[in-house]
Amino acid sequence: MKKIIAVVLLLTGAFAGAQTVAGNTPRQISVSGEGKVMVKPDEVIITIGVVNNGEDANEVKKANDATVDKVIKYLKNFKLPEKDYQTQRVYLNRNYDYEKKRHYYSASQTITIYLRDLTRYDALIIGLTDAGVNNIDGIEFRTSKREQYESEARIKAVANAGKKAEDYAKALNLYVGYALAVNDNTQTHYRPLYAMEMKTMADSGVTQETLALGEIEITADVSITYELSINSIKK
Repeated sequence: MKKIIAVVLLLTGAFAGAQTVAGNTPRQISVSGEGKVMVKPDEVIITIGVVNNGEDANEVKKANDATVDKVIKYLKNFKLPEKDYQTQRVYLNRNYDYEKKRHYYSASQTITIYLRDLTRYDALIIGLTDAGVNNIDGIEFRTSKREQYESEARIKAVANAGKKAEDYAKALNLYVGYALAVNDNTQTHYRPLYAMEMKTMADSGVTQETLALGEIEITADVSITYELSINSIKK
């Protein structure tokens, strides 16, 4: 009989303890928020390529190196800072042409160019074409004020999360309290323009408009856990 009473008392104590823990757990709500800022780009990263093909590996390599030399000299004459252009990839590949049933070689080099003044874009492209560049592998529009716009997006994301929490709390006849946890889920993405074959523009003139700049979307994504209460909390 004593054993039965002891077990009952033990279970009763455990249940009471569970109630105490549950009672101390604050009401919570977790929401996500997104902030967006649309801005016009003022910079661009251009990835260019020089490619030469032939049956002799040495001749193909020499031809490609000669073109790259012209490109780099042109970039220097264009007054681009050396830190704003860089070789990314250099290849010399042996390939097989199944139609002609013979091997050939392909030499290529990829260079990225950071252009901080979009008004010089057309002149740069024309000069690169004249220097022998035959591929544009892609361009990425950017803004020089990215940190400023990212900060604005984060503030908007927090406000958006707070508005969601207020909506849910109102529907539950509760009030939103202090933030208990904040997680930044933001991932930076740039909008690329995909690879295109470069076309000769030497006769087009630098006044031709060849870019549709549009806008860059700067986003922030945040998750916030708020305390919920039955009484309004003055923050």
